[in-house]
Amino acid sequence: MKIFYLILVILFTFFIVTFSQFNAAPVRITYFEFVDTQVPGYMLIFAALLIGVIITWFLGAVERFRLNRTISKQNKVIRDLRKELRAGEVPPIIEDNKKPL
Repeated sequence: MKIFYLILVILFTFFIVTFSQFNAAPVRITYFEFVDTQVPGYMLIFAALLIGVIITWFLGAVERFRLNRTISKQNKVIRDLRKELRAGEVPPIIEDNKKPL
């Protein structure tokens, strides 16, 4: 399995290096008068990818937190309903099977 991951890492690294070499042309970024710079094309694409990954991770974490809260509330309702069910049950009758001598 480690060899499989190693091969994937090598392929991914090869992709990154070749992508960077083929897209090294400078791209001018201008935003009103605040930003006016030139960066390689691959840096712009990787930055956009990284920002997308961070936003997706954050939204996923928020959703996981919300779902965990919902699960906790539902588990509490289940516990309360089980207690209520047990309170309404008739206690079991224990028979004494001993015969007098």
